[in-house]
Amino acid sequence: MSSSSNFVVESCDVDSEEGVKLHTRIFKPRDEQVSDDGDLAIVLVHPFSLLGGCQALLKGIASELACKGFKAVTLDTRGAGKSTGRATLTGFAEVKDVIAACRWVSQNLGAPIAGSAVEQVEQVVGYVSLGYPFGLMASVLFGRHHKAILSSPKPKLFVMGTQDGFTSVSQLKKKLKSAAGRTETHLLEGVSHFQMEGPEYDSQMADVICNFISSL
Repeated sequence: MSSSSNFVVESCDVDSEEGVKLHTRIFKPRDEQVSDDGDLAIVLVHPFSLLGGCQALLKGIASELACKGFKAVTLDTRGAGKSTGRATLTGFAEVKDVIAACRWVSQNLGAPIAGSAVEQVEQVVGYVSLGYPFGLMASVLFGRHHKAILSSPKPKLFVMGTQDGFTSVSQLKKKLKSAAGRTETHLLEGVSHFQMEGPEYDSQMADVICNFISSL
């Protein structure tokens, strides 16, 4: 366990399918810091493993959320970081990992807010996308994930830089026309995909997530 003045961090392994063990970190606010939405837990899923994605990239956002009174959970999906198993090209096995993590969170921490597992875990109450790829090449690899997310009636927020590189603003708007339920966008003017994933935007991303949660 590690800690700062405002939050503590715990680690554990969560069992996924095919015997995969997921290395997971839980960022918890100290008791006096818990928000009014303290029964919610925010599950942060890292970018594509085969491009170097791992939970370490989410430490900044998770820390910011814990400082704001929320429980935040990060995990390495299979083949990333300290988790066992092998990463996949299309990410369908990794969705099983997110489902396993969300179910663990719902049993141990509270109702999760998460991504690809949004309709497969009843307790998931909302979805926030930070730079989700909707461009042509992304559609070849991840098109079936798009359908699962867009067809969910649960509240969804899509955050993207206008210079994303993988997805244009027009592509995002076109995709979201078919989205079910409450769907919102938050655009960062002049920001690229990898800029938005950088530590200089961690605080802003945490603020966006917190504002979305408060609106649920």
